[in-house]
Amino acid sequence: MSSPLRVLFPNPRNSFKLDELGLEIMRIAFPAALALLADPIASLIDTGFVGHIGPVELAAVGVSIAVFNQVSRIAIFPLVSVTTSFVAEEDAASKDENVHGENRENQGSFLEEGEMEELVPLTDSDKLACTFSSSSDKSSTTTEFGHRKHIPSASSALVVGGTLGLLQTLLLAFAARPILNYMGVKYDSPMMAPASQYLILRSLGAPAVLLSLATQGVFRGFKDTTTPLYATVAGDTTNIILDPLFIFSFHLGVSGAAVAHVISQYLIALILLWRLLRQVDVLPPSIKDLQFSRFLKNGFLLLARVIAVTFCVTLAASMAARQGPVPMAAFQICLQIWLATSLLADGLAVAGQAILASAFARRDHTTATFAASRVLQWGMALGLLLCITLGIGLQFVSTLFTKDAEVRQLIRIGIPFVALTQPINALAFVFDGINYGASDFAYSAYSMILVAIVSITCLIVLSTLYGFTGIWISLTIYMSLRMFAGFWRIGTAKGPWAFLKT
Repeated sequence: MSSPLRVLFPNPRNSFKLDELGLEIMRIAFPAALALLADPIASLIDTGFVGHIGPVELAAVGVSIAVFNQVSRIAIFPLVSVTTSFVAEEDAASKDENVHGENRENQGSFLEEGEMEELVPLTDSDKLACTFSSSSDKSSTTTEFGHRKHIPSASSALVVGGTLGLLQTLLLAFAARPILNYMGVKYDSPMMAPASQYLILRSLGAPAVLLSLATQGVFRGFKDTTTPLYATVAGDTTNIILDPLFIFSFHLGVSGAAVAHVISQYLIALILLWRLLRQVDVLPPSIKDLQFSRFLKNGFLLLARVIAVTFCVTLAASMAARQGPVPMAAFQICLQIWLATSLLADGLAVAGQAILASAFARRDHTTATFAASRVLQWGMALGLLLCITLGIGLQFVSTLFTKDAEVRQLIRIGIPFVALTQPINALAFVFDGINYGASDFAYSAYSMILVAIVSITCLIVLSTLYGFTGIWISLTIYMSLRMFAGFWRIGTAKGPWAFLKT
């Protein structure tokens, strides 16, 4: 199994077989992908409502949303990824302990029953009474604890998420104007008032955003992506309903849009917390039980990775902006399509992470190997499908994004890169989920930093030499290196994958 291709295709005939493993991947990946898509769709509708207020307000809200999302991303990504892996590991370990405990209890019961029968023969009515008594004891035990699980990582995630949310609120509320000024909105700009107003109000929802995403990480660890989907759809639908009511009926303008969004985020958080409290005992016996050091250590590793990823994409946008408004407009359109399609692969990454984390916790290396292979195979198929769809479709729908002939000409140059890199992107994102599932956070961070260094060098050199085309060549190199880093880790059987050598 040390060959990367043998890891990807150990048994090609079973690649798309809907066996137990295949159905489990679908059950996790499909709702996860829908939940990831729900928020961008709601944001697009939200933007449409704000656009009816005026162009200044639309631009102001756009900058504020970009600031809020960038600050949130730095905290959200490490928190959700670490939570999913740790919860999956602890859930699998607790299930194993329960199974072993029941086996030992049953063995003891059988032994005592056999010994008693040898000493005092039981009548049929006595046996029936004993059986009823035993089942009653088990029933009372189940009712007492209410089936709630003790998962320390779930409690840790809620504490960390709530704390980070409060810190984000304080940062954005008290430093809104300086941050917006740094983003290019001057103090005397007509955008400053609506932008700062929106950002300050939106920041009040940061605790709900971080708490809800931490809770989503817990449910993903339980391999339950349906509950987060229902909560997200309920919240986003509420946002869409409240937007026109607050913006136009109550004449609150951009403030109404912000208030509607904050209400929707707290609704999502409340739904998820309500569901979680029915399954998990979130009050730990002691502070030591929370294991904050483990959370912070791995969280900081993934934070370094997020910064490296964000810097690469931000630098690419900066290089496009330096070439003028036309290249920047074309680049932004291509980039948004390029990134949006990654949400589908992220669904598979979530499935791979949850299944692998459980398998590694049980030391079930066979399941880990086949799960990794299957999600990679499905990722490759998804990438090829997106490649064909975007390669053909973008040629015809590019006019929907802009009427400018020069921008459309550059979009046509970017389309081959956007389409042909889809299989590479899908494998890179799925490999991320596989590494997180193996709790290989250190390798994920350090390899991404090395990839970022090479990619940044390519961006600076190739954008200078080849302009718009050079930027997309650099981004292709960037994603290819991310994919290669995933293949190398498994193919060389290093770290958690060392068992592949045996």
